[in-house]
Amino acid sequence: MIEVEPGVEVLCHCHWQANRTRALTIIIVHGLEGSSESQYMLGITKKALAAGMNVVRYNQRNCGGTDALAPVLYHSGLSNDVAVVAREVIARDGVSRLALVGFSMGGNIVLKLAGEWGSQAPPQFCAVATCCPAIDLAKSADTLHQPVNRIYEIYFLWALHRRMLQKARLFPEHFDVRRLRGIRSLREFDDKVTAYYCAFAGVDDYYDRASAAHVVERIAVPTLILYAANDPFIRITAETRRKISSNHNISFVETEDGGHCAFIGQPVGSPAKSPVRTGKVGHSSYDDGYWAEHEIVNFLRRF
Repeated sequence: MIEVEPGVEVLCHCHWQANRTRALTIIIVHGLEGSSESQYMLGITKKALAAGMNVVRYNQRNCGGTDALAPVLYHSGLSNDVAVVAREVIARDGVSRLALVGFSMGGNIVLKLAGEWGSQAPPQFCAVATCCPAIDLAKSADTLHQPVNRIYEIYFLWALHRRMLQKARLFPEHFDVRRLRGIRSLREFDDKVTAYYCAFAGVDDYYDRASAAHVVERIAVPTLILYAANDPFIRITAETRRKISSNHNISFVETEDGGHCAFIGQPVGSPAKSPVRTGKVGHSSYDDGYWAEHEIVNFLRRF
């Protein structure tokens, strides 16, 4: 457990190499309603450990069974929580090299932190890798509400509704479940619940202040962004694409196929083709078919 602000702790699972100070350490941040036990978190961990890296599987506030720790919610702008964990790992464990990895919502958070740090980051910080980062929150939330994507939105709303009820049971003096009435979209949930309880003026203020799109041009370390053209709801605006392309530190790899964090590569012995890319990172093996996980780990091998 690491205290990220007074009275608020997050749960991190740390996996160390025999010589932790010499190995690259990666902190992995999951997506909305995920946890350190999400499949992609475990997949990256297995591959990174095999590649000789240290791994910290980071749970955002309330995630990984930690709802009872504090009367707070998590949201897409909590980059400082990751910063505190990073500095703690550097100071306590003496790691010499540190990288951040994020999926979807977690991708936004680590890109936001990298941009906020800019050229003032800890000297150990050397790289960022993300998969389908939600860096334009407003655009993605509105796309999620389109009829074709309602199945995803309904799932997220069900999970968030359930979590809110759990928080109200644990901290009845802090949370009012009546705020859940009439919510039919993620934008409405973020307006009536997330923004309200997380000190934002409203949903537009939340989406604006929490989006990494505002700071990607300031990222000062090598960065990988994996994105699929057919992602059902994550959208990257033309202005954000311009900022990304103007930053020589960022490698933006867009595939024709891949959906949302569901890239499938070529398993050993399979004639299937890997996703078609418009960018190139480097050699990948496809022994288990999880293309994005291999791309991220192979990118991080450089550091």
